[in-house]
Amino acid sequence: MNVKVTAKKMQVDGLVEYAEAKLRKLERFFGEDFDAKITVSSQRGMITLELTVKHDNLIFRAEQSAQNKNDAVDACVDRIVRQIRKNKTRIEKRLHASAFNEGFEDDIEEQAAYEVIKKKPIILHPMNVDEAILQMNMLSHSFFMFKNGDTGEINVVYKRKDGHYGVMEPTKD
Repeated sequence: MNVKVTAKKMQVDGLVEYAEAKLRKLERFFGEDFDAKITVSSQRGMITLELTVKHDNLIFRAEQSAQNKNDAVDACVDRIVRQIRKNKTRIEKRLHASAFNEGFEDDIEEQAAYEVIKKKPIILHPMNVDEAILQMNMLSHSFFMFKNGDTGEINVVYKRKDGHYGVMEPTKD
């Protein structure tokens, strides 16, 4: 287990040890081979904690705001465990061999297979990021796929919760 903690405008006294202890819950799913990234920030007296766990091209993410750092860690770890249990059948092949053999209570019903109800062909015109954001806003969408005129790659712009914008660009492993 590799844990990286980043704090924005605050101290993280004792958080690393507490988080590592709580993240041991995830070892039954991943073994000891996973990376966890914790970002902690303080806004208006509340602690916001983002937890991202990566293992074999699987990425789990949870975000929680709380009065106490430890409460936020607990909530995020529990949320990730729920995500894993909810999608158990889809991710079982990639997880640790004995991940689900420890008497899991099945209080969360498994989802049915994903159902694609619509396919939408789109024509990708070359444009820059600013043009793509403008087009996305004119369509009142939260994301927009386009062909980047500068790089020739397919990119996606999206609106973040904080009101800013992000760009997804493909990379090669």
